[in-house]
Amino acid sequence: MQKDYSITFFYYDDILAVAPFYEDVLGFELVLDQGMARIYRIAGQCYFGIVDGNRGHLKHQEKSAVLLTIVAQDVEGWHAKLKAAGVPGLSDMLRGRFCEHFFFEDPAGYAIEIQRFHNPDVAKLF
Repeated sequence: MQKDYSITFFYYDDILAVAPFYEDVLGFELVLDQGMARIYRIAGQCYFGIVDGNRGHLKHQEKSAVLLTIVAQDVEGWHAKLKAAGVPGLSDMLRGRFCEHFFFEDPAGYAIEIQRFHNPDVAKLF
């Protein structure tokens, strides 16, 4: 039996304006184009979707109040790729107690973080 999984959705005023960012810059695999929503595979059973905020269950908000975190092994490689692409709001690499990470924004201002747990005891929890 297949395990349960989740899909996180962000709502946009114009999803066609942000789709190239997720497909071309981040390289997410488009799994399903529903017209008013596009669902991407980040990795394995990890999914993310963008929705037309004029037609979806929720409405697009002017100011983002959510953060999408992607856990990746090559955080430095992701940072270099996004820096070369000129992604806005790209922070420096940061090292906290549990992880190495950085932040950036998508074209509509949603915050995204890419991180790696450097503490093996924490990493094995996931």
